[in-house]
Amino acid sequence: MPARVISVIGGSDSSASNLELAERVGAEIAKRGVILCCGGLGGVMEAACRGAKNEGGQTLGILPTDTKEHANEFVDIAIPTGLGYARNFLVAKTGDAVIAIDGSAGTLSEMAIAWFSNKPVISLVSSGGWAAKLAGERIDERRVDSVYGASTPEEAVEMVFQAMNWK
Repeated sequence: MPARVISVIGGSDSSASNLELAERVGAEIAKRGVILCCGGLGGVMEAACRGAKNEGGQTLGILPTDTKEHANEFVDIAIPTGLGYARNFLVAKTGDAVIAIDGSAGTLSEMAIAWFSNKPVISLVSSGGWAAKLAGERIDERRVDSVYGASTPEEAVEMVFQAMNWK
């Protein structure tokens, strides 16, 4: 069976409280033996990776730049793409599901890509940004479900497990 992967998406410039939420999401992903994928840079991405590494987890960063050296220090496997924002497509497609924390236009694009790729999209509602705006909403009519709204980092990861039928 291929490895399980959850992509964590969110703001590169986020509040301290949102960075703490991201770190808790990363820790919970690692505790459950799942690989964390992200865009590999700072903000939510770095905090989630730090949380995963603190629990002995594995992290994958899909970078917008041409060099591995741009990855945050908690990325185990850095994939430099040179694609800029187009790398958002790869981040969203790599995860079996996506957890959104806060976020601006880049996060919105990743949520939409995950949506049309038929992947569960879970929003951490208290984080604000596009995660909060789309929680409980259908992005369009191609699916009957909605963007799941989670209250805590632990609930967000549990929602992935439920949506994916993971034990």
